[in-house]
Amino acid sequence: MYSFVYVTTKNMDEAKNIAEYLLEKKLIACANIFPIKSMYLWKGKIEKENECAMILKTRKNLVKTIINEVRAKHSYDVPCIVSFDIKDGNKDFLDWIKSETDTQTK
Repeated sequence: MYSFVYVTTKNMDEAKNIAEYLLEKKLIACANIFPIKSMYLWKGKIEKENECAMILKTRKNLVKTIINEVRAKHSYDVPCIVSFDIKDGNKDFLDWIKSETDTQTK
């Protein structure tokens, strides 16, 4: 019923812009944004970059919409956007995610 969506971005500004957009659309209840150092293969070469990662808290039924919205706003050709289902957690926290992303109650 709930999911975390993990996204990497090229910098803090891009992460903040995407997160704010998703919050305004009530697609997420929260975004945690933090700087990371990434190493990855790109076209056969090892790349090393400073990036940002986001953990977005949402309802599972909004994940596909979030993926589409992030792809449309993202600067990367192949952005990392993956979701993880939440199996269990603090009921009050999960209820908060539901209330903040439920446009029927606003």
